Amino acid sequence: MTSRAFGVLGPGDIVQITDPRGHRHTLQLEPGKVFHTHRGGISHDEILGMPDGCVVTSAGGTTYVVLRSLLEDFILSMPRGAAVIYPKDAARIVMSAGLGPGSRVLEAGGGSGALTCTLLTAVGGEGFVVSWERRPDFAEVARTNVERWFGAPPANWELGIGDVRDAVADGRIPASQFDAVVWDMLDPWECLGAAATVLRPGGVLVVYVATTTQLSRVAEDVRAMGGWTEPRAEESLVRTWHLEGLAVRPDHRMIGHTGFLLATRRLAPGVQAPPRRRRPAKGAYPTAPGPDSSS
Repeated sequence: MTSRAFGVLGPGDIVQITDPRGHRHTLQLEPGKVFHTHRGGISHDEILGMPDGCVVTSAGGTTYVVLRSLLEDFILSMPRGAAVIYPKDAARIVMSAGLGPGSRVLEAGGGSGALTCTLLTAVGGEGFVVSWERRPDFAEVARTNVERWFGAPPANWELGIGDVRDAVADGRIPASQFDAVVWDMLDPWECLGAAATVLRPGGVLVVYVATTTQLSRVAEDVRAMGGWTEPRAEESLVRTWHLEGLAVRPDHRMIGHTGFLLATRRLAPGVQAPPRRRRPAKGAYPTAPGPDSSS
């Protein structure tokens, strides 16, 4: 059994150390190594062999709580090529896509590997994740981060480099084999056809975009393409709270807008969704909507 099974910290474990002021640092334990802070160094050897949740003291006399890092901690501290998808958005992606043990997921682009780690955790050893990234340098950062978190290359993960549309077109990514597709790219509307090809009927497409213009474009293109359910859009805001006795109030800083999520599901072959029966907002379209758009 590994040290993780017994709650004992061992070489290669990723831990988070927190000082009395709440400042956090993430490090990977290595024998003989020293982590230097402005409050004095902390020898890794003092942590190795200790139980998860222990307290160590730096050379300067400051105490630190040591806990094995959660995935959220690792994502927020990982080396980055592309910007990472924040844990609050990654959690919503997992729920929106209905992921669980055994799920099959295709994502593009791979970015820095933050979402990849989340997807692999969600699908477990019974599922698999295929990631595509256009830029080789970003792909290498993602590979390094994923392998660092899991301790080895996950057997149920494939990482491809190039345009995901080309991989779908030439059969490197098989058709109708995925339960969910996640697009994190500048122009996801260009890849709707690829998503339709690889998703099984009932499969979920989740698109992550940063701006309202991107959100509008992909929503309208989903509707125009047909074969999808009515898209749903959302964003998540997280506000932490200060807790000290009766001084309970929102923190002055919060994680506000990071991106929008659009989710839609693939219909069976040849099936079109019934026309929407709600009246669009006045001025929402440059031309008058057709009769099927109004009640």
